[in-house]
Amino acid sequence: MNRIDLKFTELKGKREKALIPFITAGDPDLDTTLEIVLAMEKAGADVIELGIPYSDPLADGVTIQASSNRALKNGVKIFKIMDIVEKIRKKTQVPLVYLVYYSSIFRYGMEKFIKECSRCGIDGLIIPDLPIEERKDIIIIGEKYGVYLIPLVAPTSKDRIEKIVRGGRGFVYCVSVNGVTGARNAINTDIKEYMKVVLSYTDVPKALGFGISSASMVAKFKPYCEGIIIGSALIERIARGKNKEDIIDSVERFIKELKDALK
Repeated sequence: MNRIDLKFTELKGKREKALIPFITAGDPDLDTTLEIVLAMEKAGADVIELGIPYSDPLADGVTIQASSNRALKNGVKIFKIMDIVEKIRKKTQVPLVYLVYYSSIFRYGMEKFIKECSRCGIDGLIIPDLPIEERKDIIIIGEKYGVYLIPLVAPTSKDRIEKIVRGGRGFVYCVSVNGVTGARNAINTDIKEYMKVVLSYTDVPKALGFGISSASMVAKFKPYCEGIIIGSALIERIARGKNKEDIIDSVERFIKELKDALK
């Protein structure tokens, strides 16, 4: 079984929901990324998303764009991220997922990229700009190497939700709002109705993300899904950190607060 499946099965048995934090690999640097991952797991993170920095991240708001830019300026490359994931894997078996744009995979070489994901210990891929026409190849190669394609749906997907979730595994990334990523004070989507629609097409666990920024929002939306994704609000804390120790402390406290809200 894939680590993602094992984690959601474990949480279901404990009647808990998954906390899925997102960080950009290499922000502020790759060694700190490793330490942040370990700190997040210690504080209660269940699955961790690592963003591969990209120069034109269309789905991301200013916070994650800035994070990507910082990583790219530091010279972060995909092969270096693979190396740091391999080091992470020597210390933890927490499920790890890449959020990566399709053009990065295409340039790297689709099979080479997925094979290396499997080798270093990545469990799944979220690809925000993946063309429907290319899904089949990603799914087939992913099955060969044990790397899941995690489907991403949005409130605007509507009639396409059934097609998007078909063949997806691990969990469904349910975008909570129309637009790009970014911490928000409120979400106006009818989440209950939206998640009911997604549920009608798949029994794969559903994780809600985009805009969720606080423990109170986590508590509000946890009844409607099996997991909550937090990105921009976490990256803001990393960006404000004065040094590595300050970053780790801030991340641990925030993750613990969010996880407590999921219990």
